[in-house]
Amino acid sequence: MKYLSTSILGFKENSKENIKKIDSLNTDYLHIDIMDGIFVPNKTWSIEETKTLVENHTKPLDVHLMVSDIKKYIDDFSTLNPTYITFHFEATENPKEIIEYIKSKNIKVGISIKPRTTVEDLIPYLNLVDLILIMSVEPGKGGQEYLTSANEKIDELELLRNAYKYNYLIEVDGGINNNTIKECLNADMFVVGSYITSSEDFEEKINEIKSNF
Repeated sequence: MKYLSTSILGFKENSKENIKKIDSLNTDYLHIDIMDGIFVPNKTWSIEETKTLVENHTKPLDVHLMVSDIKKYIDDFSTLNPTYITFHFEATENPKEIIEYIKSKNIKVGISIKPRTTVEDLIPYLNLVDLILIMSVEPGKGGQEYLTSANEKIDELELLRNAYKYNYLIEVDGGINNNTIKECLNADMFVVGSYITSSEDFEEKINEIKSNF
C-alpha cells in the first residue's frame, strides 16, 4: 500500500481555501511542515494558525516537526489529533525519550533524517517507530531538487524491515514530482508539495502522482 501526503507548505495566498480544496481531493494525508526558525532558518505557522488553516479537515494529518524545542511542539500539535508526529533525529540527544513522549500522546511516531545523516544512525530506534522520513532535500524550504542519495537509504530501510520484521513505513520528502517519484517507489509514503500546490489543477497533479502507485 502506498500513500500520498500532500504538503501545504507552498500555499502563500488563499491558504485556507486551497487547503480545503486539497482536503477534498484524492490525497491520503495532509502534510504539515512546522519550522521554528532555529533548527531550520525558515519559520512556519503557530499552533493557533495551523488550527485555523486545517479547520474541518477530513484527511488525516501527517505533522513534520523541524524544531529544536521538540516537546513543546509535540504538546501543541498533538491537540490536532494527527495520525503521525515526526521529529528530527538531529534535533535531540535522546531520540528514545522523544519517541516515548509522542507515544504517550497516543500518536504514531515518525523519525526523520537530513540528507547527510545515515540509516545506521537510526538502527537503535527502528523497532520503536511507526514511520521513518527520509529527507531528499535539505529541510527548511519547498521547491528544491530531489537528491538521489535518498534512494539508497530507502532501499536500505526496506532491506532492514524485511530482514528484522520491523513495522515502520518509509516516507520520502523533497523534490518529488511525477518523474522523481519513479526513482523512489520502494518507499511507502510520498510527500509532494510544490508539484501539486504550484499547479493550476491540483486534482490533475494528485492523480498523476497516484497513477505511479
